[in-house]
Amino acid sequence: MADEALFLLLHSEMVAGLYRAAEQGEAENGRCTTKLESMGFRVGQGLIERFTKDTARFKDELDIMKFICKDFWTTVFKKQIDNLRTNHQGIYVLQDNKFRLLTQMSAGKQYLEHAPKYLAFTCGLIRGGLSNLGIKSIVTAEVSSMPACK
Repeated sequence: MADEALFLLLHSEMVAGLYRAAEQGEAENGRCTTKLESMGFRVGQGLIERFTKDTARFKDELDIMKFICKDFWTTVFKKQIDNLRTNHQGIYVLQDNKFRLLTQMSAGKQYLEHAPKYLAFTCGLIRGGLSNLGIKSIVTAEVSSMPACK
């Protein structure tokens, strides 16, 4: 439980620190999101390397996505993805109805505009993990109601 609180605090401080620097003119907002995504990418690569060192090879993309939704997500966020959808043409939609990095914010609409900056690290995390498993991907996040995200 303590490690979860530390992760949440570290993540919040990373986001706040980067955007505070942007307000002081050191960087523009787009660069902050890119930097958070890049940090997540590197962390995702390392975590996947550690988590898959003793597992058998995956037979296809769907198996990899199931691993991301069950094992990877559970290890990082202490719960499985709530829903995985695919169009069987390479597009996967992962849905978390109570995303831990957004639950600290209000469930109302007033903070909806700030949600993307709290999801950039996680997008990088998934993209880095998939990259290390041999899948080139584009990962985007969408929030229509807090604290759920796709």
